[in-house]
Amino acid sequence: MIAAALALGVLIGLTLGALGGGGSILTVPALVYLLDLTPQEATTASLVIVGVTAAAGTAVHACHGGTRWRSGGLLAVAGVPASLLGSLLNARVDPDALLLTFAAVMTVAAAGMLLRSRGPGPAHPAPLVRRRKRAVQLVVAGLLIGSLTGFLGVGGGFVAVPALVVLLSMPMRTAVGTSLLVIALNSAVALGARAGTGTYDWEVIVPFAAGAVVASVVSARLAHRLPAAALTRSFAVLLLLVAGYVAAQVLLV
Repeated sequence: MIAAALALGVLIGLTLGALGGGGSILTVPALVYLLDLTPQEATTASLVIVGVTAAAGTAVHACHGGTRWRSGGLLAVAGVPASLLGSLLNARVDPDALLLTFAAVMTVAAAGMLLRSRGPGPAHPAPLVRRRKRAVQLVVAGLLIGSLTGFLGVGGGFVAVPALVVLLSMPMRTAVGTSLLVIALNSAVALGARAGTGTYDWEVIVPFAAGAVVASVVSARLAHRLPAAALTRSFAVLLLLVAGYVAAQVLLV
């Protein structure tokens, strides 16, 4: 089991470090179907794994000037109430309903990644009114990311990266580094909300997190050399396949 957890962690870390999101959404299905954790145990373990991995990736991107601390902090703070509420709801939801929600979110994430792989349009300076509108949209994005983190144990990077690129006109590399900061902060908040109530399988979490951290640091350093569009499209297809498998397991088994 330790070897399997380590290998899966490497896979998650590679995608999380390179894309600033996406890899974490596979963590819960991997923990449930490959490492035999319950959905509630898996979402809690995912918060530890994803949070530690994102923090490591943030540090690497920050060393290269690829993290905007103020924007990331504001996006994370906006999601704090939703993250706390999502963590409280997680323990009260039927496991099958939780997994079906996961399948739906993975499908939406895959669609968003396919759109993102086409590349953002040209950035134009926004007048004051549009900036205010974008600020509201950024708060809404923060609430969505927080709710996903608290309820499903995912980082929400597949929402954060497009939001940062479109709403704040960030370059993709900077958006990736800032997204990792948001993921790390949201994961910490959601874990705090579960203090004393969550169940932690450290035999799985430690090797999984170790593999993910090492891989995320490596991929974060190499992110600018990877074919981002092709990598994003390939990962989106993988998400669709896993979403279909999760839905089939719940509905047909």
